[in-house]
Amino acid sequence: QVQLVESGGGLVQPGGSLRLSCAASGFTFSTYDMAWYRQAPGKERELVAAITSYGGSTNIADSVKGRFTISRDNAKNTVYLQMSSLKLEDTAVYYCRAQGTYYFNRGSDYWGQGTQVTVSS
Repeated sequence: QVQLVESGGGLVQPGGSLRLSCAASGFTFSTYDMAWYRQAPGKERELVAAITSYGGSTNIADSVKGRFTISRDNAKNTVYLQMSSLKLEDTAVYYCRAQGTYYFNRGSDYWGQGTQVTVSS
């Protein structure tokens, strides 16, 4: 079955770094665009970063531009979110999302369970 399993979250001090990973299984990873979203308490879920199926293009939210980068390794079926210069306002649950890119999987849309990132001194 389809699984997206996030890892790498935790507690970090302001200015620190974390790398999130999302391991995918149960579908053809290289045919899906991947993205990271986050949801802070009392706020709507928002897009943080996205990457196309072969990694040729990325989109980074203005709020994290210059601090976060997204990458993927299609051989390992994994997408990453490198987060640096973390701020208190980056505290949220971070979710991984997979969306079908091609005619045969367009409409397929999968989410992970999320991993908590807490930025606190």
